[in-house]
Amino acid sequence: MDDVRKQLRDAAAEHRPDRERMLARVERGRERDAVDFVAARRGRPPRPAPWLRVAGATAAVAGVLALGGYAVASVVQAEEPPPSTVGTPPPAPDSSSAPSPSAPAPDGQNAGPSSPAEHAEGIQDGYLWSDGSVDPQSNDFWAQSTLTFKTGKPLTALTVELRVAQTGGVADTGNWRSLPADDFTVSVGERGGELVYRWTLKAGRSVPAGEHVFAGQYNHAEGGRDAGDDTYAAQATASGQKASVRGDFARTS
Repeated sequence: MDDVRKQLRDAAAEHRPDRERMLARVERGRERDAVDFVAARRGRPPRPAPWLRVAGATAAVAGVLALGGYAVASVVQAEEPPPSTVGTPPPAPDSSSAPSPSAPAPDGQNAGPSSPAEHAEGIQDGYLWSDGSVDPQSNDFWAQSTLTFKTGKPLTALTVELRVAQTGGVADTGNWRSLPADDFTVSVGERGGELVYRWTLKAGRSVPAGEHVFAGQYNHAEGGRDAGDDTYAAQATASGQKASVRGDFARTS
């Protein structure tokens, strides 16, 4: 059996197609077609040629392959997304029609009650004007007393004093000024039943002409506090000329 297989493999390896013989077979097939054509005209049915049967089978196989290829192409095409919608970004919004942002609310608009500050009548002495008020953000436990000064001349000396009557639970929580902190010496303490804030301009420093603010902050007993007994005073010097003001705060009815 092994010898037979070897002989068959050798024969297959040595086989070479005979082109001349194949062409001769095709030519004989054509001559047979001519004979069949004459026989058909004489009333005899032609004999199907072997090469024609092979060609027909080949055409049938090609048709099946073509049909299968068309079906595969149709499936692939159906799975592809439409080219008009692939990678198309949405149009950018028109900035000219976008609503403009609203303006920010003023500082402190929602920081506390909107009641007006409690002012006493302003006091003036020459170039120096003053006013005392309780800040409207004060509440039932905490308050700020604000002193406003206006000077028509630069000041070379200034001492400001705020006295808060001890109405119960009054205790310092801080102070500030609109002028530079390093330009003043500040002291806070209780004296004679009052909480006293004092700001003194340091030697060699000056206060420019304009409006300036000093404020003292403090806790107090629960409830609305009456600032009618609170007072303030200021002494200033400008171009060698002295001025002094003294005032109080509006009493709460």
